[in-house]
Amino acid sequence: MFVIIVGGGKTGSQLCTLLLNEGHKVKVIENRNTVLNRLREELPEDIIVAGDGSSPSVLEQAGIENAQVLAAVTGEDEANLVVTSLARFEYKVPRTIARVNNPKNAWLFDKNMGVDVALSQPDILAKLIVEEMSLGDMMTLLKLRRGEFSVVEEKVHPKAIAAGKAIRDINFPPDCVLVAVIRGGKLIIPRGETVLREVDEIIALVHETQLANLASILGAGNQEREV
Repeated sequence: MFVIIVGGGKTGSQLCTLLLNEGHKVKVIENRNTVLNRLREELPEDIIVAGDGSSPSVLEQAGIENAQVLAAVTGEDEANLVVTSLARFEYKVPRTIARVNNPKNAWLFDKNMGVDVALSQPDILAKLIVEEMSLGDMMTLLKLRRGEFSVVEEKVHPKAIAAGKAIRDINFPPDCVLVAVIRGGKLIIPRGETVLREVDEIIALVHETQLANLASILGAGNQEREV
């Protein structure tokens, strides 16, 4: 896959390194001399493009006509919107991703501005902190669809509603699917007759609105709840 990254700061350089390690073709566009000097020490010279990423000529120099993905990760929301708009509407890049620096500007980052995926680092971090505070031992392994769904892991608490019951007899919340049960280091495919034991590790795919409900079933929740 060919990815163009506009913005060579810490986010852009780290993203570039990860993509290169996975075997993707990458170009990084940056116009600040101090950042360019650092990039030349960290990355191969031939992937760095010096210039303004909101300039069509610079984007063309980077090869935007052949890019499958463009990620605009500069520290300025205005620049990121200009870049994604150019990429989508002028050059027909199939996938565009934009960094949102100020969460108050998030409403601007939509498909009308050429943005497929908008990522707000402060907002994501804040939500993760709140989530960890409210969900006890539940661990978030992966976020999907802009955080709408999560792949989570939690051990069945000895006093949990689910402990000692077959999956078919547990009233799991809607928009929740058990993916796997890990017991004693062995993977078990969950089926209706599978009985959940205490300290079983449960991997589940769940909608964000149902995280607390799932946690109450697997954790030391309300023992009076019907199942």
